[in-house]
Amino acid sequence: MTTAKTAVKTSGRNVEGEIAYLARALKAPSLGQAVERLAERARAESWTHEEFLAACLQREVAARESHGGEGRIRSARFPARKSLEEFDFDHQRSLKRDTITHLGTLDFIAGKENVVFLGPPGTGKTHLSIGLGMRACQAGHRVAFATAAEWVARLADANQAGKLQAELVKLGRIPLIIVDEVGYIPFEAEAANLFFQLVSSRYERASLIVTSNKPFGRWGEV
Repeated sequence: MTTAKTAVKTSGRNVEGEIAYLARALKAPSLGQAVERLAERARAESWTHEEFLAACLQREVAARESHGGEGRIRSARFPARKSLEEFDFDHQRSLKRDTITHLGTLDFIAGKENVVFLGPPGTGKTHLSIGLGMRACQAGHRVAFATAAEWVARLADANQAGKLQAELVKLGRIPLIIVDEVGYIPFEAEAANLFFQLVSSRYERASLIVTSNKPFGRWGEV
C-alpha cells in the first residue's frame, strides 16, 4: 500500500487531478466522487486492475440508473408516489398477493400485455397502478400516467390539429401507459372512438394499465 502511494507521488503525475478531469469529461460525477474510496479498497483487498475497473463502472452505472429512474418518475406525472411495498393487502383480502408480486416482475411489459384493475372506489386500484408504474420507471421503462378523461382530451386536441396519428405513434413509443378512472365519466361517441384508437394502436406493441370502477360492458354508461 505504501509502495503504491509512493509510486503515485514520484511519477510526476497529478493522478487525482487527471481522474477529476476525466470524470468531468465523461460526465461521470459519481465515479469521480467514489474512485478514491474504491482505490483504497482495491489496494486493501488486492484487487486486479480488471476488478477495480469493474467496480468503478458499476458505481457509475448504478448512479445513472438511480438518477434516470427519478427522472422517468417525474416525467410519468404520477398524481402521488406510491409503491407496491406500501400497499395494504390486509385491507383488501380478496386481492391475491401472489398476483401482484408476479405483476411486479414487469413481465407483462416485456410481453407487451395489458393489466386491468376493476373494483369500487377506495380499493387501491390507483395505488397499484402507480406502484407498478414507479417500478417500471426504476427498471428503465418510460411511463405516462393520466386519467381516461385527460387521455381523451389530449387525443381530441391532437385530432382537431390533424395530428392524431402522429400522437398515437408518439405514445406508442412509451412502453407503459396508465389510464386511470375509466368509467367515472361516461364516454360520448367521439371520446369512445378516440379511446378505442389509443387501445388498438398499442395492441401487441406496448402495454396499458387501466383502472375502472365498472366492468367493461358498463364503461359507456352514465
